[in-house]
Amino acid sequence: MELKFILESLLFASQKPLRVGELRELLAVTGEADDAPPEARAWKKVRDSEVTAALEELAREHEAAGRSYRLVCVAGAWQFVTQPEYAPWLRALVGARARPPRLSQPALETLAIIAYRQPITRAEIEQIRGVSVDGVMQTLMERGLVEVVGRAEAVGRAPTYGTTALFLEYFGLRSLEDLPAADELRKISVQKPPAPVTADAGLATPPPEALVANAPAQPAEASPTPTASALPASSATESRPGTTG
Repeated sequence: MELKFILESLLFASQKPLRVGELRELLAVTGEADDAPPEARAWKKVRDSEVTAALEELAREHEAAGRSYRLVCVAGAWQFVTQPEYAPWLRALVGARARPPRLSQPALETLAIIAYRQPITRAEIEQIRGVSVDGVMQTLMERGLVEVVGRAEAVGRAPTYGTTALFLEYFGLRSLEDLPAADELRKISVQKPPAPVTADAGLATPPPEALVANAPAQPAEASPTPTASALPASSATESRPGTTG
């Protein structure tokens, strides 16, 4: 019994898309059962690479057969889907489902920047777009297309954003590697602030090396290292730059 046909039966009967790891686990559980037939035991230690190769071969065979359905991998999970041209009849069968409104042009532009440059902070997104993205980011997060994925390794530890598995499903992508080439987006340089931003840049305390470099010449017997009392006290507390819609 060929592995690809076992996988085909599992995907055909499944009520949801299945990942390679889930399929491999099903093969292992079946092969370890006390009443497992010999052909089932043969696949209980199958590797992920073997499962993937069998699925890809199965997908090619279905595509070549020209059936009304095909096998695809979306967001890392495999499933059978019908061909788009049969949508009118399927709509009559299951009824028209309410679909969320289309994404606006600003939302698509912002989503593209996040997809190609993730992980990325909101300030970096705004620097690329040249406008505030507060409202757009809220929309993308409410739709489940974008999420917080970490914190920037910089002062303030601003949250960084990335796309979700739902983003891959929304655009029918297997993974981010399937995104169309967009070298322009990848090449845009983003200037990262070297120090905390304050209401008045002149109020920020300069780093110690700058103080040493700018310090007036002292007698040879004096210590070249400034003392704590010589350091200017910061007269303003740090404030994060405001974000607008």
